[in-house]
Amino acid sequence: MNFASPWWLLGLLTIPLLAWLRGRSGRESAFVYSSLTLVKGITELSRSRAGAFLINLRWLALALLFVGMARPQVGGGQVPLKASGIDIAVAVDLSGSMAAEDFELHGEPVNRLIMLKDVLKTFIENRPSDRIGLVAFATEAFIAAPPTLDHDFLNRVLERLELGVINGDQTAIGSGLSAAVNRLRELKSKSRIVILMTDGQNNAGKIPPLTAAEAAQALGVKVYTIGIGTRGIARVPVTDAFGRKVYVRQPVDIDEDTLTKIAEKTGGKYYRADTSDTMRRIYAEIDKLEKTEVETKRHAYYEELMSWFVLPALGLLALELLLGQTVWRKLP
Repeated sequence: MNFASPWWLLGLLTIPLLAWLRGRSGRESAFVYSSLTLVKGITELSRSRAGAFLINLRWLALALLFVGMARPQVGGGQVPLKASGIDIAVAVDLSGSMAAEDFELHGEPVNRLIMLKDVLKTFIENRPSDRIGLVAFATEAFIAAPPTLDHDFLNRVLERLELGVINGDQTAIGSGLSAAVNRLRELKSKSRIVILMTDGQNNAGKIPPLTAAEAAQALGVKVYTIGIGTRGIARVPVTDAFGRKVYVRQPVDIDEDTLTKIAEKTGGKYYRADTSDTMRRIYAEIDKLEKTEVETKRHAYYEELMSWFVLPALGLLALELLLGQTVWRKLP
């Protein structure tokens, strides 16, 4: 059982406060007598508890209304579902060279990071049952998001990955791969993979890329490597002395030999993404390759219990009004 709108339950805390305030303020007397001798004949009568009963009906109705508005639900059954059950860590290069605009998106030139993020979003959408995490690396490596099934959160983190958020002067491929592997080492899924994307060579960090690959191999983590960028010369936007955006020509220098060895050592595969279509095909191929079906159980539907609380609450309020105006009617 769970509540779809649990914040309404906080209203239950206001009931004791309302009862205390009502008792503290009291009500004005219906009649005022100049002398007690005028009512001496009725002072021996016992006090009626009708008023207390009616107000208790009101507090109970209010409590039921708060619980009903919280929308209690209960699972109405479970069905077996097939899921892939793979844990994935994606290592994204945020070095300065990722600003090179050698890809196209919707007919417009875009840099490598924008293209990567667009393709990765589609990949995440196609893997709803997989835990996916993000690692960002350049001069150093950082955990952007741990492996999670909350893909809405994952996409928000992906949106915030921008060039310049970390030191992008160098590229620590070994550190990025090591951080991604470490995020998967404690997970017990049937298949664990790392997708490493970079456009350069390892020139920073204390961990050599092939050493990180050996650790991945020992842990049974498969690594797919992707070299990003066109072959030859790329256009990189820079700002000149007058604040204008200009382009400089920069050679593409991807260490394909190391990336290939990393993939081969761990049972993965190396890809070269030099066009937008190629990058999409690469992710589509990885998506097809990495499928490990496991059977999970999920609630087929939820039964709403709101009416079981709201209707009795309305009935109690109606009963209070009826009794207060008939057999337990009191002076105004």
